[in-house]
Amino acid sequence: TSILSPTARPEQPIKTTLIKVDDPYATLAMLLDMVNQLMNPQPTGIEEPSYISAGVNIPEDGYVGAFAYIGKNVKLGKGVKIYPQVYVGNNVEIGDNTIIYPGVKIYHGCKIGDRCILQAGVVVGGDGFGFAPVASGYNKIPQIGNVEIGNDVEIGANTTIDRATMGSTRIKNGVKLDNLIQVAHNVEIGSNTVMAAQVGIAGSTKVGENCMIGGQVGFAGHI
Repeated sequence: TSILSPTARPEQPIKTTLIKVDDPYATLAMLLDMVNQLMNPQPTGIEEPSYISAGVNIPEDGYVGAFAYIGKNVKLGKGVKIYPQVYVGNNVEIGDNTIIYPGVKIYHGCKIGDRCILQAGVVVGGDGFGFAPVASGYNKIPQIGNVEIGNDVEIGANTTIDRATMGSTRIKNGVKLDNLIQVAHNVEIGSNTVMAAQVGIAGSTKVGENCMIGGQVGFAGHI
């Protein structure tokens, strides 16, 4: 069976079944998602050992994997999946049906929306790269902001998103980030923008909506 666009015409006789749809690529994605759900059903429940701070509510359809750590005052939406060895710091908020894969670290005070996917090794909310030069070297500038991630965002493996010096580093709805991307403090990425691997964005740069950015592109700061 082959999935084709309505305008596709075979150049030679074929025996396979042709299914013509308006958007073959989107249709293939839908079909593969259905197969994936059958082959890899999402887990539920709480595995031990894991640490969940007192008062944190784990929804009935949620999942917390072994060796995960969930800090104080964390808010979890329905259907959240937190895989083994994930760290969720104090006062973090995670929306409905978001998946946090193994080894992700989410620092205190960060917010993640609905239906997001964070692949293994992602770090959200590490300190921004802020140092004041002084006679003796460099003094660290405290990074007291956070990271806010919208809905339907996917972040690739080992990508890092730094917390803001003040205010928020913002990843808007629908953004897709590949593996090994560095997003610095106070950066803003507009809705539905996509970035391939090894992109680096320096502090306080703003990227608009619906941008397509290839691998290893670098942005200086304050653009």
